[in-house]
Amino acid sequence: MRYRYNTTNLNGCVIRIFFPPPPYLELTLNPPEGIIAGPITEENYFEWEALITGPEGTCFEGGVFPAKLIFPSDYPLSPPKMSFTCEMFHPNIYSDGRVCISILHAPGDDPMGYESSNERWSPVQSVEKILLSVISMLAEPNDESGANVDAAKMWRENRDEFNKIAEKLVRKTLGIPTNT
Repeated sequence: MRYRYNTTNLNGCVIRIFFPPPPYLELTLNPPEGIIAGPITEENYFEWEALITGPEGTCFEGGVFPAKLIFPSDYPLSPPKMSFTCEMFHPNIYSDGRVCISILHAPGDDPMGYESSNERWSPVQSVEKILLSVISMLAEPNDESGANVDAAKMWRENRDEFNKIAEKLVRKTLGIPTNT
């Protein structure tokens, strides 16, 4: 038996419940403040680009940081990978731009014991939640699980120098010359 659905008489609420918009459409129609994101091309929804604005009141304020998200074929069971495509100096960002944050770590328990399983990826997480978590990470780094040991140490021991480096990167993302 084959069922046919006629959605012409359904109101918008019912359509949204039974036919939720794809994540990219939701981000396009109602983007959170400080974030622009979506697929690089319409032919490949597994690669996204994002622009993240540095959080207000932080050393990253005013910067516009480009990033890339790569979704695995088994998404949403597995988390995407995220990396910044510009130079970043941050305790939770590797020198090659990869982001190290709990929400992007595979489901399950952390063998190192730093993260609880409810902080890690689960299929109910959204791209929006990932990007908001990254903005939060920029504002409040976790210097105990540093992907960039030098940045983590500087964040703890010499915050003024850390802020100078971050502010230089902000200027660089905006195409403003920096005094080296």
